[in-house]
Amino acid sequence: MKGNRLYTTCLKLRSFLGRFHGTLPQGPDLKSFIARSTEVLPVEDIVPGHEVDKVPYLKDDDSKGQSRKVYFETYGCQMNVNDTEIAWSVLKDAGFARTVEIHEADVILAVTCAIRENAEKKVWSRLDYFKSLKRKRPSSQPPLKVGLLGCMAERLKTQLLDTDKMVDVVAGPDAYRDLPRMLTVTEAGQTAVNVLLSVDETYADIMPVRMNKDSPSAYVSIMRGCENMCSFCIVPFTRGKERSRPIESILNEVRMLSSEGVKEVTLLGQNVNSYRDLSESSVPLYYEDTTHLSKGFRSIYRNREGGRRFADLLHHVSLVDPEMRVRFTSPHPKDFPDELLQLISERSNICKQIHLPAQSGSSVVLERMRRGYTRDSYLELVRNIRSIVPEATLSSDFIAGFCGETEEDHRETLSLMEAVQFDMAYMYAYSMRKKTHAYHQMRDDVPEGTKQRRLQEIVDCFHAIAAVRNRRFVGTEQLVLVETESKRSKEELVGRSDGNIKIIFKDVEMVPDKRRARPGDYIKVNITDATSLTLKGVPTALTQLQKHRPISLTERLGEETCLTHNSISLSHI
Repeated sequence: MKGNRLYTTCLKLRSFLGRFHGTLPQGPDLKSFIARSTEVLPVEDIVPGHEVDKVPYLKDDDSKGQSRKVYFETYGCQMNVNDTEIAWSVLKDAGFARTVEIHEADVILAVTCAIRENAEKKVWSRLDYFKSLKRKRPSSQPPLKVGLLGCMAERLKTQLLDTDKMVDVVAGPDAYRDLPRMLTVTEAGQTAVNVLLSVDETYADIMPVRMNKDSPSAYVSIMRGCENMCSFCIVPFTRGKERSRPIESILNEVRMLSSEGVKEVTLLGQNVNSYRDLSESSVPLYYEDTTHLSKGFRSIYRNREGGRRFADLLHHVSLVDPEMRVRFTSPHPKDFPDELLQLISERSNICKQIHLPAQSGSSVVLERMRRGYTRDSYLELVRNIRSIVPEATLSSDFIAGFCGETEEDHRETLSLMEAVQFDMAYMYAYSMRKKTHAYHQMRDDVPEGTKQRRLQEIVDCFHAIAAVRNRRFVGTEQLVLVETESKRSKEELVGRSDGNIKIIFKDVEMVPDKRRARPGDYIKVNITDATSLTLKGVPTALTQLQKHRPISLTERLGEETCLTHNSISLSHI
Protein backbone atom coordinates (compact mmCIF):
# COMPACT_ATOMS: atom_id res chain seq x y z
CA MET A 1 0.00 0.00 0.00
CA LYS A 2 2.72 2.44 1.05
CA GLY A 3 4.75 1.45 -2.01
CA ASN A 4 1.88 2.31 -4.40
CA ARG A 5 1.42 5.76 -2.81
CA LEU A 6 5.17 6.48 -3.06
CA TYR A 7 5.20 5.40 -6.73
CA THR A 8 2.21 7.66 -7.51
CA THR A 9 3.88 10.64 -5.74
CA CYS A 10 7.08 10.17 -7.74
CA LEU A 11 5.12 10.17 -11.03
CA LYS A 12 3.32 13.38 -10.10
CA LEU A 13 6.62 15.06 -9.06
CA ARG A 14 8.32 14.05 -12.33
CA SER A 15 5.37 15.41 -14.32
CA PHE A 16 5.48 18.70 -12.41
CA LEU A 17 9.24 19.09 -12.87
CA GLY A 18 8.90 18.37 -16.57
CA ARG A 19 6.30 21.13 -17.01
CA PHE A 20 8.41 23.54 -14.89
CA HIS A 21 11.60 22.80 -16.84
CA GLY A 22 9.79 23.60 -20.08
CA THR A 23 9.12 27.16 -18.88
CA LEU A 24 12.85 27.90 -18.26
CA PRO A 25 15.28 29.17 -20.91
CA GLN A 26 18.13 26.90 -21.85
CA GLY A 27 20.76 27.21 -19.09
CA PRO A 28 24.53 27.24 -19.47
CA ASP A 29 26.55 24.08 -19.74
CA LEU A 30 30.28 23.54 -19.14
CA LYS A 31 31.20 25.00 -22.55
CA SER A 32 29.62 28.30 -21.56
CA PHE A 33 32.29 28.71 -18.86
CA ILE A 34 35.21 27.75 -21.09
CA ALA A 35 35.25 30.65 -23.51
CA ARG A 36 38.00 29.16 -25.68
CA SER A 37 36.98 25.51 -25.48
CA THR A 38 36.16 25.34 -29.21
CA GLU A 39 39.24 27.29 -30.28
CA VAL A 40 42.33 25.63 -31.63
CA LEU A 41 45.31 27.09 -29.85
CA PRO A 42 48.00 28.40 -32.20
CA VAL A 43 51.36 26.70 -32.04
CA GLU A 44 53.00 29.53 -30.09
CA ASP A 45 50.36 29.20 -27.35
CA ILE A 46 51.31 25.63 -26.54
CA VAL A 47 55.08 25.87 -26.67
CA PRO A 48 56.38 24.78 -23.25
CA GLY A 49 57.22 27.80 -21.12
CA HIS A 50 55.12 30.20 -23.19
CA GLU A 51 52.53 31.96 -21.08
CA VAL A 52 49.02 32.29 -22.49
CA ASP A 53 47.97 35.93 -22.02
CA LYS A 54 44.21 35.42 -21.93
CA VAL A 55 42.40 33.73 -19.06
CA PRO A 56 40.65 30.72 -20.68
CA TYR A 57 37.48 30.87 -18.56
CA LEU A 58 36.81 34.55 -19.38
CA LYS A 59 35.44 35.78 -22.68
CA ASP A 60 37.46 38.44 -24.47
CA ASP A 61 35.14 41.23 -23.37
CA ASP A 62 34.63 40.04 -19.78
CA SER A 63 37.64 41.99 -18.46
CA LYS A 64 36.85 45.11 -20.47
CA GLY A 65 35.74 48.19 -18.64
CA GLN A 66 32.69 48.75 -20.87
CA SER A 67 33.00 52.49 -20.12
CA ARG A 68 32.51 52.03 -16.38
CA LYS A 69 33.62 55.21 -14.63
CA VAL A 70 36.61 55.13 -12.28
CA TYR A 71 37.27 57.70 -9.57
CA PHE A 72 40.78 57.93 -8.05
CA GLU A 73 41.88 59.27 -4.67
CA THR A 74 45.63 59.47 -4.09
CA TYR A 75 47.38 59.72 -0.72
CA GLY A 76 51.05 60.06 0.21
CA CYS A 77 54.15 60.69 -1.85
CA GLN A 78 54.78 61.61 -5.49
CA MET A 79 55.40 57.91 -6.17
CA ASN A 80 51.73 57.28 -5.45
CA VAL A 81 50.77 60.00 -7.92
CA ASN A 82 52.79 58.15 -10.54
CA ASP A 83 51.26 54.82 -9.47
CA THR A 84 47.82 56.35 -10.00
CA GLU A 85 48.81 57.34 -13.53
CA ILE A 86 50.04 53.79 -14.22
CA ALA A 87 46.83 52.24 -12.85
CA TRP A 88 44.73 54.64 -14.91
CA SER A 89 46.75 53.77 -18.05
CA VAL A 90 46.03 50.07 -17.51
CA LEU A 91 42.31 50.63 -16.93
CA LYS A 92 41.96 53.10 -19.78
CA ASP A 93 43.41 50.54 -22.20
CA ALA A 94 40.87 48.04 -20.84
CA GLY A 95 37.95 50.30 -21.74
CA PHE A 96 37.24 52.09 -18.48
CA ALA A 97 36.38 55.79 -18.34
CA ARG A 98 37.51 58.30 -15.72
CA THR A 99 35.44 60.70 -13.64
CA VAL A 100 36.49 63.43 -11.22
CA GLU A 101 33.08 63.32 -9.49
CA ILE A 102 32.83 60.60 -6.86
CA HIS A 103 29.03 60.36 -7.13
CA GLU A 104 29.34 59.45 -10.83
CA ALA A 105 31.75 56.59 -10.17
CA ASP A 106 31.12 52.90 -10.77
CA VAL A 107 34.55 52.12 -9.29
CA ILE A 108 36.38 54.02 -6.54
CA LEU A 109 40.11 53.35 -6.21
CA ALA A 110 42.19 54.76 -3.35
CA VAL A 111 45.97 54.73 -3.88
CA THR A 112 47.31 54.58 -0.34
CA CYS A 113 50.34 55.24 1.84
CA ALA A 114 51.53 53.21 4.86
CA ILE A 115 54.53 55.28 5.96
CA ARG A 116 52.80 56.85 8.97
CA GLU A 117 49.79 55.98 11.11
CA ASN A 118 48.00 59.26 10.35
CA ALA A 119 48.01 58.49 6.63
CA GLU A 120 46.32 55.16 7.31
CA LYS A 121 43.73 56.76 9.61
CA LYS A 122 42.66 59.07 6.80
CA VAL A 123 42.10 56.11 4.49
CA TRP A 124 40.10 54.14 7.09
CA SER A 125 37.86 57.18 7.50
CA ARG A 126 37.37 57.42 3.74
CA LEU A 127 36.53 53.72 3.56
CA ASP A 128 33.63 54.34 5.93
CA TYR A 129 32.42 57.02 3.55
CA PHE A 130 32.82 54.74 0.52
CA LYS A 131 30.82 52.10 2.36
CA SER A 132 27.97 54.56 2.86
CA LEU A 133 28.03 55.34 -0.88
CA LYS A 134 27.74 51.62 -1.64
CA ARG A 135 24.67 51.34 0.59
CA LYS A 136 23.02 54.39 -1.01
CA ARG A 137 23.65 53.15 -4.55
CA PRO A 138 20.32 52.87 -6.45
CA SER A 139 19.30 49.29 -7.19
CA SER A 140 18.83 50.27 -10.82
CA GLN A 141 22.62 50.73 -11.14
CA PRO A 142 25.37 48.09 -10.95
CA PRO A 143 26.87 47.75 -7.46
CA LEU A 144 29.58 50.31 -6.63
CA LYS A 145 33.04 48.71 -6.40
CA VAL A 146 35.74 49.98 -4.03
CA GLY A 147 39.42 49.14 -4.36
CA LEU A 148 42.43 49.84 -2.17
CA LEU A 149 45.74 50.09 -4.00
CA GLY A 150 49.36 50.63 -2.99
CA CYS A 151 51.36 50.27 0.22
CA MET A 152 48.47 50.12 2.68
CA ALA A 153 46.86 47.37 0.60
CA GLU A 154 49.99 45.24 0.91
CA ARG A 155 50.48 45.94 4.61
CA LEU A 156 46.90 45.50 5.85
CA LYS A 157 45.46 42.96 3.44
CA THR A 158 44.12 40.71 6.23
CA GLN A 159 42.43 43.53 8.13
CA LEU A 160 40.92 44.91 4.94
CA LEU A 161 39.29 41.59 4.14
CA ASP A 162 37.81 41.38 7.63
CA THR A 163 36.04 44.74 7.54
CA ASP A 164 32.50 43.86 6.47
CA LYS A 165 33.05 44.01 2.70
CA MET A 166 34.30 47.59 2.75
CA VAL A 167 36.56 46.82 -0.19
CA ASP A 168 36.13 44.66 -3.28
CA VAL A 169 39.69 44.90 -4.66
CA VAL A 170 42.98 44.85 -2.72
CA ALA A 171 45.97 45.43 -5.04
CA GLY A 172 49.58 45.92 -3.97
CA PRO A 173 52.06 48.22 -5.76
CA ASP A 174 53.13 45.47 -8.18
CA ALA A 175 49.61 44.30 -9.14
CA TYR A 176 48.28 47.19 -11.25
CA ARG A 177 48.44 45.19 -14.49
CA ASP A 178 45.92 42.81 -12.90
CA LEU A 179 43.27 45.44 -12.14
CA PRO A 180 40.95 44.73 -15.12
CA ARG A 181 40.77 41.02 -14.22
CA MET A 182 40.33 41.76 -10.52
CA LEU A 183 37.44 44.13 -11.19
CA THR A 184 35.85 41.46 -13.39
CA VAL A 185 36.06 38.93 -10.54
CA THR A 186 34.18 41.33 -8.26
CA GLU A 187 31.19 41.29 -10.63
CA ALA A 188 30.35 37.85 -9.23
CA GLY A 189 30.34 39.25 -5.68
CA GLN A 190 33.83 38.00 -4.83
CA THR A 191 36.72 39.96 -3.34
CA ALA A 192 39.83 40.11 -5.52
CA VAL A 193 43.25 40.26 -3.85
CA ASN A 194 46.73 40.49 -5.35
CA VAL A 195 49.46 41.83 -3.09
CA LEU A 196 52.40 39.78 -4.33
CA LEU A 197 55.65 41.75 -4.52
CA SER A 198 57.72 41.36 -7.67
CA VAL A 199 61.49 41.20 -8.08
CA ASP A 200 61.37 42.68 -11.59
CA GLU A 201 58.17 44.71 -12.10
CA THR A 202 58.95 48.29 -13.14
CA TYR A 203 55.98 48.95 -15.50
CA ALA A 204 58.60 49.96 -18.05
CA ASP A 205 56.29 49.12 -20.98
CA ILE A 206 53.31 51.06 -19.60
CA MET A 207 53.12 54.74 -20.51
CA PRO A 208 51.46 56.53 -17.57
CA VAL A 209 48.43 58.68 -18.42
CA ARG A 210 48.82 62.04 -16.70
CA MET A 211 45.98 62.90 -14.36
CA ASN A 212 46.42 66.63 -14.99
CA LYS A 213 47.15 67.26 -18.65
CA ASP A 214 47.28 71.02 -18.05
CA SER A 215 50.18 70.84 -15.60
CA PRO A 216 53.59 71.90 -16.98
CA SER A 217 55.22 69.35 -14.63
CA ALA A 218 55.26 65.55 -14.71
CA TYR A 219 56.61 62.64 -12.67
CA VAL A 220 58.68 59.85 -14.22
CA SER A 221 59.27 56.69 -12.17
CA ILE A 222 62.80 55.33 -12.75
CA MET A 223 63.05 52.62 -10.09
CA ARG A 224 60.96 50.85 -7.47
CA GLY A 225 61.65 49.35 -4.06
CA CYS A 226 64.34 49.95 -1.47
CA GLU A 227 67.02 47.83 0.22
CA ASN A 228 68.42 50.29 2.77
CA MET A 229 66.38 48.67 5.58
CA CYS A 230 66.33 51.70 7.88
CA SER A 231 64.97 50.45 11.17
CA PHE A 232 61.95 52.82 11.18
CA CYS A 233 60.88 52.34 7.57
CA ILE A 234 58.14 50.10 6.14
CA VAL A 235 58.99 50.74 2.46
CA PRO A 236 61.16 47.64 1.86
CA PHE A 237 58.25 45.52 3.10
CA THR A 238 55.52 47.26 1.08
CA ARG A 239 57.51 48.04 -2.10
CA GLY A 240 59.98 45.17 -2.23
CA LYS A 241 63.53 44.94 -3.56
CA GLU A 242 65.18 47.64 -5.63
CA ARG A 243 64.81 47.26 -9.39
CA SER A 244 65.53 49.90 -12.01
CA ARG A 245 63.73 50.69 -15.22
CA PRO A 246 65.71 50.31 -18.47
CA ILE A 247 67.23 53.65 -19.39
CA GLU A 248 65.79 53.64 -22.90
CA SER A 249 62.19 53.36 -21.67
CA ILE A 250 62.78 56.32 -19.32
CA LEU A 251 64.27 58.45 -22.10
CA ASN A 252 61.34 57.57 -24.38
CA GLU A 253 58.87 58.73 -21.74
CA VAL A 254 60.78 61.98 -21.17
CA ARG A 255 60.87 62.63 -24.94
CA MET A 256 57.12 62.08 -25.13
CA LEU A 257 56.53 64.50 -22.27
CA SER A 258 58.74 67.06 -23.99
CA SER A 259 56.71 66.72 -27.19
CA GLU A 260 53.55 67.37 -25.14
CA GLY A 261 54.97 70.66 -23.88
CA VAL A 262 55.94 69.56 -20.36
CA LYS A 263 58.54 71.96 -18.93
CA GLU A 264 59.64 70.04 -15.83
CA VAL A 265 60.11 66.35 -15.01
CA THR A 266 60.80 64.87 -11.60
CA LEU A 267 62.56 61.51 -11.60
CA LEU A 268 61.07 59.29 -8.90
CA GLY A 269 62.22 56.36 -6.81
CA GLN A 270 62.17 55.22 -3.20
CA ASN A 271 65.96 55.52 -3.32
CA VAL A 272 66.22 57.39 -6.59
CA ASN A 273 69.98 57.99 -6.69
CA SER A 274 70.81 54.30 -6.21
CA TYR A 275 69.42 53.71 -9.72
CA ARG A 276 71.31 51.01 -11.63
CA ASP A 277 70.17 49.75 -15.03
CA LEU A 278 71.62 46.33 -15.84
CA SER A 279 69.69 45.82 -19.09
CA GLU A 280 71.35 45.70 -22.48
CA SER A 281 71.21 49.14 -24.07
CA SER A 282 72.66 51.15 -26.91
CA VAL A 283 72.73 54.24 -24.69
CA PRO A 284 76.42 55.07 -24.17
CA LEU A 285 77.93 54.75 -20.69
CA TYR A 286 78.89 58.21 -19.46
CA TYR A 287 80.56 57.31 -16.15
CA GLU A 288 82.55 54.34 -14.90
CA ASP A 289 80.31 51.56 -13.67
CA THR A 290 81.46 51.19 -10.05
CA THR A 291 79.28 52.62 -7.28
CA HIS A 292 80.87 55.43 -5.29
CA LEU A 293 79.26 56.30 -1.96
CA SER A 294 79.46 59.70 -0.32
CA LYS A 295 82.59 60.03 1.84
CA GLY A 296 82.05 58.57 5.32
CA PHE A 297 78.85 56.73 4.36
CA ARG A 298 78.25 52.99 4.32
CA SER A 299 75.61 50.60 3.02
CA ILE A 300 74.25 47.29 4.29
CA TYR A 301 74.89 45.72 0.88
CA ARG A 302 78.16 45.19 -0.94
CA ASN A 303 79.55 47.64 -3.48
CA ARG A 304 77.78 47.14 -6.80
CA GLU A 305 79.42 47.06 -10.20
CA GLY A 306 78.12 47.11 -13.75
CA GLY A 307 75.23 48.89 -15.40
CA ARG A 308 74.30 52.52 -15.79
CA ARG A 309 74.14 54.54 -12.59
CA PHE A 310 72.01 57.53 -11.66
CA ALA A 311 74.56 60.04 -12.96
CA ASP A 312 74.41 58.32 -16.37
CA LEU A 313 70.63 58.57 -16.43
CA LEU A 314 70.59 62.18 -15.26
CA HIS A 315 73.15 63.09 -17.93
CA HIS A 316 71.03 61.65 -20.75
CA VAL A 317 67.72 62.98 -19.41
CA SER A 318 69.15 66.51 -19.21
CA LEU A 319 70.06 66.34 -22.92
CA VAL A 320 66.53 65.48 -24.11
CA ASP A 321 65.28 69.07 -23.95
CA PRO A 322 67.44 72.03 -22.82
CA GLU A 323 64.21 73.92 -22.00
CA MET A 324 62.95 71.21 -19.63
CA ARG A 325 63.87 71.37 -15.96
CA VAL A 326 64.93 68.11 -14.29
CA ARG A 327 64.46 67.29 -10.60
CA PHE A 328 64.69 64.03 -8.65
CA THR A 329 63.38 62.61 -5.38
CA SER A 330 63.72 60.92 -2.95
CA PRO A 331 67.46 60.30 -2.61
CA HIS A 332 69.57 58.79 0.15
CA PRO A 333 72.56 60.86 1.35
CA LYS A 334 74.93 57.93 0.82
CA ASP A 335 74.49 58.09 -2.97
CA PHE A 336 75.90 61.55 -3.76
CA PRO A 337 79.34 60.91 -5.29
CA ASP A 338 81.29 63.91 -6.60
CA GLU A 339 80.55 63.10 -10.26
CA LEU A 340 76.82 63.43 -9.58
CA LEU A 341 77.29 66.78 -7.85
CA GLN A 342 79.53 68.02 -10.68
CA LEU A 343 76.85 67.10 -13.21
CA ILE A 344 74.19 69.00 -11.22
CA SER A 345 76.48 72.01 -11.10
CA GLU A 346 77.31 71.98 -14.82
CA ARG A 347 73.86 71.44 -16.40
CA SER A 348 71.69 74.55 -16.39
CA ASN A 349 68.45 72.54 -16.68
CA ILE A 350 69.19 70.25 -13.71
CA CYS A 351 67.67 72.08 -10.77
CA LYS A 352 70.03 73.21 -8.05
CA GLN A 353 67.85 71.77 -5.32
CA ILE A 354 68.93 68.73 -3.33
CA HIS A 355 66.82 66.75 -0.89
CA LEU A 356 69.08 65.36 1.82
CA PRO A 357 67.05 63.39 4.42
CA ALA A 358 68.86 63.60 7.75
CA GLN A 359 66.13 62.10 10.02
CA SER A 360 68.14 63.03 13.15
CA GLY A 361 71.11 65.12 14.22
CA SER A 362 72.33 62.60 16.78
CA SER A 363 74.91 59.97 15.79
CA VAL A 364 73.51 57.67 18.49
CA VAL A 365 70.00 57.85 17.02
CA LEU A 366 71.31 57.59 13.45
CA GLU A 367 73.07 54.34 14.39
CA ARG A 368 69.85 53.03 15.93
CA MET A 369 68.01 54.04 12.77
CA ARG A 370 70.58 52.12 10.66
CA ARG A 371 71.11 55.13 8.41
CA GLY A 372 74.72 54.33 7.53
CA TYR A 373 76.29 57.66 8.53
CA THR A 374 77.12 59.85 11.51
CA ARG A 375 76.36 63.49 12.24
CA ASP A 376 79.90 64.44 11.20
CA SER A 377 79.78 62.57 7.88
CA TYR A 378 76.42 64.18 7.07
CA LEU A 379 77.82 67.66 7.75
CA GLU A 380 80.89 66.85 5.66
CA LEU A 381 78.55 65.95 2.77
CA VAL A 382 76.79 69.31 3.20
CA ARG A 383 80.15 71.09 2.98
CA ASN A 384 80.99 69.14 -0.17
CA ILE A 385 77.66 69.96 -1.81
CA ARG A 386 78.03 73.67 -1.07
CA SER A 387 81.57 73.72 -2.41
CA ILE A 388 80.55 72.07 -5.71
CA VAL A 389 77.00 73.50 -6.07
CA PRO A 390 77.16 76.72 -4.00
CA GLU A 391 73.75 77.98 -5.15
CA ALA A 392 71.93 74.76 -4.21
CA THR A 393 68.93 74.88 -1.88
CA LEU A 394 68.77 72.01 0.60
CA SER A 395 65.72 70.25 2.03
CA SER A 396 65.51 67.42 4.55
CA ASP A 397 63.33 64.99 6.54
CA PHE A 398 63.26 64.82 10.34
CA ILE A 399 61.66 62.33 12.74
CA ALA A 400 60.86 63.46 16.29
CA GLY A 401 60.81 60.94 19.13
CA PHE A 402 62.37 57.83 17.60
CA CYS A 403 62.93 54.86 19.92
CA GLY A 404 65.29 55.76 22.77
CA GLU A 405 65.69 59.41 21.73
CA THR A 406 66.80 61.56 24.67
CA GLU A 407 66.55 65.31 25.19
CA GLU A 408 70.24 65.57 24.28
CA ASP A 409 69.60 63.68 21.04
CA HIS A 410 66.74 66.07 20.29
CA ARG A 411 68.94 69.13 20.93
CA GLU A 412 71.49 67.73 18.50
CA THR A 413 68.80 67.59 15.82
CA LEU A 414 67.98 71.27 16.44
CA SER A 415 71.66 72.21 16.30
CA LEU A 416 72.08 70.30 13.02
CA MET A 417 69.23 72.29 11.52
CA GLU A 418 70.84 75.54 12.65
CA ALA A 419 74.21 74.47 11.28
CA VAL A 420 72.98 73.44 7.84
CA GLN A 421 70.30 76.14 7.35
CA PHE A 422 67.77 74.10 5.36
CA ASP A 423 65.48 75.84 2.86
CA MET A 424 62.69 73.27 3.28
CA ALA A 425 61.98 70.45 5.70
CA TYR A 426 59.43 67.66 6.14
CA MET A 427 58.94 66.94 9.82
CA TYR A 428 57.01 64.15 11.57
CA ALA A 429 56.54 62.51 14.95
CA TYR A 430 57.73 58.89 14.96
CA SER A 431 55.05 56.31 14.21
CA MET A 432 56.08 52.68 14.73
CA ARG A 433 55.23 50.36 11.83
CA LYS A 434 54.81 46.60 12.01
CA LYS A 435 57.36 44.43 10.16
CA THR A 436 60.14 47.00 10.59
CA HIS A 437 63.40 46.31 12.47
CA ALA A 438 62.36 48.81 15.16
CA TYR A 439 59.05 46.99 15.69
CA HIS A 440 60.84 43.69 16.33
CA GLN A 441 63.93 44.93 18.18
CA MET A 442 63.09 48.23 19.94
CA ARG A 443 60.57 49.87 22.24
CA ASP A 444 58.52 52.88 21.21
CA ASP A 445 59.38 54.45 24.56
CA VAL A 446 59.08 58.20 23.92
CA PRO A 447 55.69 59.40 25.24
CA GLU A 448 53.33 60.82 22.61
CA GLY A 449 53.21 64.19 24.38
CA THR A 450 57.01 64.39 24.31
CA LYS A 451 57.05 63.49 20.61
CA GLN A 452 54.59 66.27 19.80
CA ARG A 453 56.50 68.84 21.87
CA ARG A 454 59.80 67.93 20.18
CA LEU A 455 58.13 67.99 16.77
CA GLN A 456 56.81 71.49 17.42
CA GLU A 457 60.28 72.65 18.44
CA ILE A 458 61.70 71.21 15.21
CA VAL A 459 58.96 72.94 13.18
CA ASP A 460 59.54 76.26 14.96
CA CYS A 461 63.30 75.96 14.42
CA PHE A 462 62.84 75.36 10.70
CA HIS A 463 60.44 78.27 10.17
CA ALA A 464 62.77 80.66 12.00
CA ILE A 465 65.69 79.59 9.79
CA ALA A 466 63.72 79.59 6.52
CA ALA A 467 62.24 83.04 7.16
CA VAL A 468 65.74 84.51 7.44
CA ARG A 469 67.08 82.58 4.46
CA ASN A 470 64.23 83.56 2.16
CA ARG A 471 64.72 87.26 2.89
CA ARG A 472 68.01 87.06 1.02
CA PHE A 473 66.01 86.81 -2.21
CA VAL A 474 64.17 90.12 -1.70
CA GLY A 475 65.38 92.55 -4.36
CA THR A 476 66.64 89.81 -6.68
CA GLU A 477 65.27 88.57 -10.00
CA GLN A 478 64.21 84.91 -10.07
CA LEU A 479 63.45 82.59 -12.97
CA VAL A 480 60.01 81.08 -12.35
CA LEU A 481 58.15 78.27 -14.09
CA VAL A 482 54.47 79.26 -13.96
CA GLU A 483 52.34 76.40 -12.61
CA THR A 484 48.75 77.47 -11.93
CA GLU A 485 46.36 80.03 -10.51
CA SER A 486 46.72 80.79 -6.81
CA LYS A 487 44.21 79.00 -4.58
CA ARG A 488 43.82 82.14 -2.47
CA SER A 489 43.30 84.71 -5.20
CA LYS A 490 42.27 84.61 -8.84
CA GLU A 491 44.39 87.73 -9.33
CA GLU A 492 47.62 85.84 -8.56
CA LEU A 493 49.59 83.02 -10.16
CA VAL A 494 51.95 80.50 -8.56
CA GLY A 495 55.23 79.07 -9.79
CA ARG A 496 58.52 77.71 -8.51
CA SER A 497 62.12 78.78 -8.71
CA ASP A 498 65.02 76.57 -9.70
CA GLY A 499 65.55 75.96 -5.98
CA ASN A 500 61.94 74.71 -5.65
CA ILE A 501 60.78 77.71 -3.62
CA LYS A 502 57.14 78.66 -4.19
CA ILE A 503 56.73 82.14 -5.70
CA ILE A 504 53.41 84.02 -5.82
CA PHE A 505 53.02 86.97 -8.18
CA LYS A 506 50.33 89.24 -9.61
CA ASP A 507 48.53 88.09 -12.76
CA VAL A 508 49.26 91.26 -14.73
CA GLU A 509 50.34 92.04 -18.28
CA MET A 510 54.10 92.06 -18.76
CA VAL A 511 54.98 95.25 -20.63
CA PRO A 512 57.66 94.00 -23.06
CA ASP A 513 55.58 90.95 -24.06
CA LYS A 514 52.14 92.63 -24.03
CA ARG A 515 50.52 89.59 -22.45
CA ARG A 516 49.97 87.85 -19.14
CA ALA A 517 51.89 84.80 -17.94
CA ARG A 518 50.41 81.35 -18.56
CA PRO A 519 51.13 77.93 -17.01
CA GLY A 520 54.22 76.50 -18.67
CA ASP A 521 55.87 79.90 -19.23
CA TYR A 522 59.30 80.73 -17.90
CA ILE A 523 59.18 84.30 -16.60
CA LYS A 524 61.37 86.74 -14.72
CA VAL A 525 60.00 87.83 -11.34
CA ASN A 526 61.36 90.63 -9.13
CA ILE A 527 61.04 89.45 -5.52
CA THR A 528 59.43 92.01 -3.19
CA ASP A 529 58.58 90.02 -0.05
CA ALA A 530 59.32 86.71 1.69
CA THR A 531 57.98 84.35 4.35
CA SER A 532 59.40 81.07 5.62
CA LEU A 533 57.59 79.12 2.88
CA THR A 534 56.99 81.50 -0.03
CA LEU A 535 58.33 84.45 -1.97
CA LYS A 536 56.20 87.22 -3.50
CA GLY A 537 57.04 89.31 -6.49
CA VAL A 538 56.17 91.13 -9.70
CA PRO A 539 56.49 89.50 -13.14
CA THR A 540 58.59 91.51 -15.58
CA ALA A 541 59.09 89.49 -18.77
CA LEU A 542 58.89 86.17 -20.53
CA THR A 543 62.17 84.32 -20.92
CA GLN A 544 63.70 80.93 -21.72
CA LEU A 545 65.56 78.55 -19.48
CA GLN A 546 68.77 78.71 -21.50
CA LYS A 547 68.68 82.50 -21.71
CA HIS A 548 68.44 82.99 -17.98
CA ARG A 549 71.64 81.93 -16.26
CA PRO A 550 70.96 81.27 -12.56
CA ILE A 551 72.79 83.75 -10.33
CA SER A 552 74.84 81.98 -7.70
CA LEU A 553 74.68 82.76 -4.01
CA THR A 554 78.18 84.25 -4.30
CA GLU A 555 77.04 86.72 -6.96
CA ARG A 556 73.82 87.59 -5.13
CA LEU A 557 75.34 88.40 -1.78
CA GLY A 558 78.88 89.28 -2.78
CA GLU A 559 81.80 86.93 -2.31
CA GLU A 560 82.76 88.26 1.12
CA THR A 561 79.17 88.07 2.44
CA CYS A 562 78.76 84.56 1.10
CA LEU A 563 81.91 83.31 2.78
CA THR A 564 80.86 84.92 6.04
CA HIS A 565 77.40 83.34 5.78
CA ASN A 566 78.87 79.89 5.19
CA SER A 567 81.27 80.19 8.11
CA ILE A 568 78.42 81.23 10.40
CA SER A 569 76.12 78.42 9.31
CA LEU A 570 78.81 75.81 9.81
CA SER A 571 80.17 77.21 13.06
CA HIS A 572 77.69 75.03 14.98
CA ILE A 573 79.30 71.85 13.66
